[in-house]
Amino acid sequence: MDLREKLAMVLEPWEMKLLPRSYDIVGDIAVIRVPETIEHRTGEIAEAIMQTNRPVKTVLRQIGPVSGELRLRSLEWISGENKTETIHRESGCIFKVDLERCYFSPRLSYERMRIAKQVNPSEVIVNMFAGVGCFSVLIAKHAKAKKVYSVDINPSAIQHMRENIKLNKVEDVVEPIEGDAKEVIEKKLGNLADRVLMPLPEKAYEYLDYAVMALKPSGGVIHFYDFDHAKRDEKPLGKVEEKVSRKLRNLNVGFKVSFGRVVRTVGPRWFQVVLDILVHKSVNRN
Repeated sequence: MDLREKLAMVLEPWEMKLLPRSYDIVGDIAVIRVPETIEHRTGEIAEAIMQTNRPVKTVLRQIGPVSGELRLRSLEWISGENKTETIHRESGCIFKVDLERCYFSPRLSYERMRIAKQVNPSEVIVNMFAGVGCFSVLIAKHAKAKKVYSVDINPSAIQHMRENIKLNKVEDVVEPIEGDAKEVIEKKLGNLADRVLMPLPEKAYEYLDYAVMALKPSGGVIHFYDFDHAKRDEKPLGKVEEKVSRKLRNLNVGFKVSFGRVVRTVGPRWFQVVLDILVHKSVNRN
């Protein structure tokens, strides 16, 4: 019996209609969203999740959006073990994650591997918003990159990233750096990257000129993530590409958007998108 079948035996039909279609599982923790109109059913929903997903030991309810500079979720414990830290396995890698203190989304697993498959062994990578190091570790493990500079401003994320680097035995490739990506690139990571990752949609556009600054003078690839609201007659990819293109032209770089896709829907008519951008020449710094 699956989750919805089990809950249909407990919830009213109108409550079933309000039940979210999906939830996140990170390691042995399930994170659910329950609308206020049926929050009195939260305990029953949590119990049903644990009964239909035996590996789940904890159920947390997300009570607010991901917010703040550190991209943290507001969580409350509902059922099972009272904890927010877990071990998550993905694509042959192991990640220690604290969902209350660090940002992590299992829904980006396809993106992480998609990018790792593009990386050549000789490449130097700058990951501007690395979190607990998922993109960085996967690249080191699967693509055997020469070097991955893994930057994040959240001290807790850096702490977990250091542990994940050791857990996955990629200390010789991934270098964790705590700090704001703008300052880190200006001080030590300019003109050295073959590829730059920007997996923070809230900040990517603001930081785009620093991504270009990090690339080698001969250029390279930028993986740019953004959120966009698109009406029914609008295409989110087109809107983001137009916005990014304007900024890159103002930065005086040659470029080509080689690939783009809608990563996921994050709200009514709100989309997360990614653009792979081939930069042909670096910023003119004269």
